[in-house]
Amino acid sequence: MVIHLKPETEAMIEQRVHQGGAYQSAEDFVEQAVALLHEQESWLAENRAQIADQIAEGYGAAQRGDLLDEDAVRSLVASKKNSLRNE
Repeated sequence: MVIHLKPETEAMIEQRVHQGGAYQSAEDFVEQAVALLHEQESWLAENRAQIADQIAEGYGAAQRGDLLDEDAVRSLVASKKNSLRNE
């Protein structure tokens, strides 16, 4: 299979490969990118209903004027990040 990329995409891939580390070649970079995309799409498909419910809940809260202030949101996000790190 031949894939044609925009020059800026090729340059980004080459830069990441030449930085060393996780990618040994452009092919390795693309394979890992495709695998990550597949994982994301699978996760979204598995969680679509829950995401839709959360959006509806948030929209309803906004319509009622029942919103969190900036500090509460930052605290909630930090708590969720810590929770995910500990899993």
